[in-house]
Amino acid sequence: MTSTARADTGEDAADAADKLKRKITGPLLFMFILGDVLGAGIYALMGVLSEDVGGMLWAPLLVALLLALLTAGSYAELVTKYPKAGGAAVFAERAYRQPMVSFLVGFCMLAAGVTSAAGLALAFAGDYLATFVDVPAIPAAIGFLALVACLNARGISESVKSNVVMTVIELTGLLVVVVAVSVMVGGGRGDINRSVQLPESATPAVAILAGAIVAYYSFVGFETSANVAEEIRNPGKVYPAALFGALITAGVLYALVGIASAIALPSSELSGSSGPLLAVVAASGVGIPDWLFSAIALVAVANGALLTMIMSSRLAYGMAEHGLLPGALSRVLPQRRTPWVAIVATTVVAMLLTLVGDLSTLAETVVLLLLIVFISTNVAVLVLRCDTVEHSHFRVWTAVPVLGVASCVLLLTQQTAKVWLFAAILLVVGVVLYLSARVATRRANRT
Repeated sequence: MTSTARADTGEDAADAADKLKRKITGPLLFMFILGDVLGAGIYALMGVLSEDVGGMLWAPLLVALLLALLTAGSYAELVTKYPKAGGAAVFAERAYRQPMVSFLVGFCMLAAGVTSAAGLALAFAGDYLATFVDVPAIPAAIGFLALVACLNARGISESVKSNVVMTVIELTGLLVVVVAVSVMVGGGRGDINRSVQLPESATPAVAILAGAIVAYYSFVGFETSANVAEEIRNPGKVYPAALFGALITAGVLYALVGIASAIALPSSELSGSSGPLLAVVAASGVGIPDWLFSAIALVAVANGALLTMIMSSRLAYGMAEHGLLPGALSRVLPQRRTPWVAIVATTVVAMLLTLVGDLSTLAETVVLLLLIVFISTNVAVLVLRCDTVEHSHFRVWTAVPVLGVASCVLLLTQQTAKVWLFAAILLVVGVVLYLSARVATRRANRT
């Protein structure tokens, strides 16, 4: 992977012309991506993974990291080449020159974003919140999304700075797991050999691939950063380092947590726990209170929801700027310069989706929709190689997007019919909205 050498010029003038403020620095972007990738999935992931790979939890996590890095390479090239809000929808518009295709790619991303936010809101309002206060889940989820919208509308700088605090808390919780098990091993307890043991009669390659499909969900989230490209300072230099750095950091931390989990507990106990990391810390005997991990999990969920809603609102704004959604969504607050109409619209849709109430279906649908987006983005890299720009940008090896497409197709083949049906319904809704918007535009042009 290489980057062109010419320095950017006229950056201040370009910034002045942008409607959105460039407030995101390199460290803030790194924490933004890391916080979104870490999310809440890792706190429940080890139990599910142990069913496929026994104690070799680290192996599918590393494979999933490699698969995620392929598509991340394509994002790094396109974001630095076209540093405008809108992400995958903008890339599809430039590459395919078909409004319907551009809209569907953008709608897949938007649908994945609001669906993910709805799922995270339900997770926030579930058992973790019940540790502290017992309230009905759906009203609590709706109230939670309203609070997230208020922070989102206040400004991107305030949002990503809040993310820094929450990401540090998430990291602390995972490091506690690693340190607690290290103390356990130092005291002569635990079983290191479990970290290389597969279930009986399991074929290593098949088991690890099955686990990698599950583990891949823990790495999605990096794509949200493409939708704040217009608010990043010097994206050509900052974005690739922050993107790859955050993914690798998350992958290494995941692998360490996986090894620690296998050492602390046998796979039979991990797979039977809905809070496996809490069980791991309890088994270590270091005396950390149970309520502490519930609090950390709530912070992880809240952080993921905030970053997802930032992405969704900026994507809706970017699509509106390019004529793929109604122009009203591109309106910004005069002082804050945040896309307030897009924030309100995406929040309302996420609130409605919480009424589905099925967290599993929502989460799996998010992955399927994002894989479609990732295929489009990987192909767009190759199509747009003939398009040159005046500024310097990152360039990925040609083999990377090709392998990225192959990895996404492989993962798509593992989705269930139920999830395909739910995603298809969402896409049909998207087509209806697109055609309705086209009709309304034509009528407006005639008057």
